[in-house]
Amino acid sequence: MNHDAYNDAYIRGILNTVKTIAMVGISPKENRPSFFAFKYLMERGYRMIPVNPGQAGKRILGQKVYAKLSDIPEAVDMVDIFRTSEHALPIVKEALTLRPPPQVIWMQLTVRNDEAAKLAEDAGLKVVMNRCPKIEYGRLSSEITWMGVNSRTLSSRRAQTLGSGVQRMRLSPPSEKDKNG
Repeated sequence: MNHDAYNDAYIRGILNTVKTIAMVGISPKENRPSFFAFKYLMERGYRMIPVNPGQAGKRILGQKVYAKLSDIPEAVDMVDIFRTSEHALPIVKEALTLRPPPQVIWMQLTVRNDEAAKLAEDAGLKVVMNRCPKIEYGRLSSEITWMGVNSRTLSSRRAQTLGSGVQRMRLSPPSEKDKNG
């Protein structure tokens, strides 16, 4: 597979299929990208499981933190690697020992390890590298543009409140009816 470019159907298929995501390398600090991505995906209905050996036994966003993937007592559909590229191979090797194994290995932005990807793909898993599921979810659901992030307009004015709570949007491609109004 070409890991330099993914078509939308491949990413959408993953995000529509997985339900339980183990995030390896989550930080308990609210200002860290891993914390924000974890929270975002949890708010979109995914079952999020934090994995961080330094935080094992504690809770992040109400979820029990595990030291390693093999400590998780339930099946995991996707392993989201929020560690540097050199840590990806040992994480994938551990993920492949899980029963059942995950369906997907996802390596976050700037994380790329072709050896780890090949190992996972040879075992029948789907792989995504150098992408963020939070960003991809927002892009494919049109949530990012809809909220004005991609408006190409910078403003210091506070955004209008569109309603309370989290807007949940579909990941499916727009139908002809949606396109034509």
